[in-house]
Amino acid sequence: MKAIFPVIVLLISVTVLSANRLKKQEMTGTNDGFALVELFTSEGCSSCPPADELIEEVQEKYSGKNVIALSYHVDYWDRLGWKDPFSSADFTNRQEYYGGIFRLNSIYTPQAVINGETEFVGSNSAKLISSIEERLKTGSPIEIKLNVLLKTPGKVEVIYSTGGSSSKQERLFIALVQKAATNKIKRGENEGRTLHHINIVRDFSSVLVSSQEETATFNLPPGMIREDFFVAAFVQNKTTGKITGLTKMAVK
Repeated sequence: MKAIFPVIVLLISVTVLSANRLKKQEMTGTNDGFALVELFTSEGCSSCPPADELIEEVQEKYSGKNVIALSYHVDYWDRLGWKDPFSSADFTNRQEYYGGIFRLNSIYTPQAVINGETEFVGSNSAKLISSIEERLKTGSPIEIKLNVLLKTPGKVEVIYSTGGSSSKQERLFIALVQKAATNKIKRGENEGRTLHHINIVRDFSSVLVSSQEETATFNLPPGMIREDFFVAAFVQNKTTGKITGLTKMAVK
């Protein structure tokens, strides 16, 4: 019995520790780290193509991880010779929000923002990789559930809910994302170049976090089909800018 007793105690201890770990995982959502790369770019900016190429490389590198790169095409380059067909004042407004968060003197392209916590020039490969690697070490306390359906032709319905969020400062952001596009640039700083983009944000919505199922709707751009898109969603503290949860879903 003296030889068996310590083994029994050890087994009980391991069982209790495993149960505690499982309970902790259930409470905190997921132990997997994540990284949201938000790139502010423009087809009218000659410094932007290297950043566009870099985030495509990064997306491929981390294809098995919860890493999502989103391209926001700002509109303040449109008056300088070439109107970017993907540009929107909404994306410029989002970049200006980050300008306030990071206390920048001015906004610029290409700019990369990682999990709402750090910003730098979007073509800085070493900084981008190290920032992603650092974020992948920290799990998320937030669970985001999505169901994305094409209910009627051209209209995407997103059914969403969140768990683990308790701050009134947090919002859920939902983005309709075009997977890829290639354009021939006819004027401006990139005249004559053919530019390729991935994960282009085409529409963007901010909603209250809710543990109950809610619905948001998006319209597909004319001529596009559901296979061209996915939906990304993330929870962000509107005061600090920190992003605490991230997920994506194909359009079914």
